[in-house]
Amino acid sequence: MERYVKKADRFDWTLTLLLILFFLISCVAIYSAQTSAQYDENFLVKQVFWYAVGAGIILVSIFIDSYQYKRLSWYLYGLGLLLLLAVFLAPESIAPHRNGAKSWFIIPKLGSIQPSEFVKTFLILALSRVITTHQEKHLEKSLKTDFRLLCKLAITTAVPLGLIMLQPDLGTALVILSILTGMILLSGITWKIILPIYSFSASLAGLIFYLVLQKPEFLEKYLHVQTYQFNRIYAWLDPNNHSTSSSYHLLKSLSAIGSGLISGKGFSQREVYIPEAHTDFIFAVIGEEYGFVGGSIVIGLFFMLIYHLIKTSLETTDPFNTYVCTGIISVLTFHVFQNVGMTIQVLPITGIPLPFISYGGSSLMGNMFAMGLVYSIRYHHRTYMFSSEKSFSS
Repeated sequence: MERYVKKADRFDWTLTLLLILFFLISCVAIYSAQTSAQYDENFLVKQVFWYAVGAGIILVSIFIDSYQYKRLSWYLYGLGLLLLLAVFLAPESIAPHRNGAKSWFIIPKLGSIQPSEFVKTFLILALSRVITTHQEKHLEKSLKTDFRLLCKLAITTAVPLGLIMLQPDLGTALVILSILTGMILLSGITWKIILPIYSFSASLAGLIFYLVLQKPEFLEKYLHVQTYQFNRIYAWLDPNNHSTSSSYHLLKSLSAIGSGLISGKGFSQREVYIPEAHTDFIFAVIGEEYGFVGGSIVIGLFFMLIYHLIKTSLETTDPFNTYVCTGIISVLTFHVFQNVGMTIQVLPITGIPLPFISYGGSSLMGNMFAMGLVYSIRYHHRTYMFSSEKSFSS
C-alpha cells in the first residue's frame, strides 16, 4: 500500500542547500575575478541571470518523471546531434572559431551557447535507456550479450564524440569518454570483456604520450595533431621552459594558489593577474583569496554533492534512475578533478570549467538540467507501508 508523502517532503532540500552555497561562492569569486582586469561586461550579473534560468530549468524538469525522460531520451539525443552538426556547418557569423574551436552559437545580447554542454546530459539519458532496455530483453547474461551491450554503448557514444572532435573540443571529448566509462563500469558487463579493453586503452594512451614526448613529428604527419596540442603537454610537464599561453596560465595559477597559503589574502585582495580568471581558472582566485582553507571547503562541498548523488542512486529501485545518477556523477567527478588538477599542475590544461562556480551560461544550464533530473528522481519518490524498502516512480 502506497503511503502519501507531502510535496514539501519530496523536495530535495539537501541538493537545494548545496546549490545555494555554490551560487554564493560563484558570485563572490566572479565579482573578485572581474575586478582585476578591464572587462566591458559584468559577468556577475550575467552569472546571476544564468542561475535564474537554471532554476527555471530545474522547476520544469522536476515535474517530469523518469518514465517520461526514458521516452524522451532518444528525441533529446537526436536534438543534441542536430545541434552539434548545426554548429559545425553554421557560417562564421553565427558560429565563429574561438581558441581554435568552433563550438558556440552567438546569440545577440545573451552571449554564446555551447551545444555540447547539453549533449552531455542528453547522452546520459540515451545510454541509461540503452542499458535498461538491453537488460530487460536479456535477463540471462552471457559474454555474447555483454559484448552486444558494450557495442551499443560504444556506438551511441561515438556519434556525438565524433562531432565534438570535429570542432575540435578535446576537453568535452574527455568528458564524454568519462560518461561512457562510468556507464560501462556500472552496467554489469563482465570484467572478462572490460579488463582487456581498458588495458589496451591504457597501453595506447601510454604509447601516444611517449610519441608526444619523443616522436611528435610522427603524430603531426600521420594523425594530423596540431602543434598547440603538444604545447599543452610540454607546458604541463615543464612550464618554466615553455613560453606558451598554457604555461603562462599555469605559472600564474600556481603563483596565485601558492601565495594564498593557509587562510588566503582576503576578499578582493588578489595580487596575481590571471587572464580569464572568472572562467576556467576560478579555483586559482579562490585559492589566492581564501587559501588552503577556502579551497578545501569548495572541494568538500563537491564531495558532499557527489555523496548525495551516490546515495540517491543507491536508494532508487528504478535501474534507469541509477544509471542517470551514475552518468551525472561521472561528469561532475571528472570536471572537478580535471579543473582543480590543472590549476595545480596535477593534470594538463583543458578548457573544462569548475561546475556551478566558473562563469558560463551553457555549462551552468547543462549542469542545472542534470540536477533537475536528480530533483525529479527525488520528487517522484514513493514509499510503501509494510515495507522497509524505498522506491522511486518509473
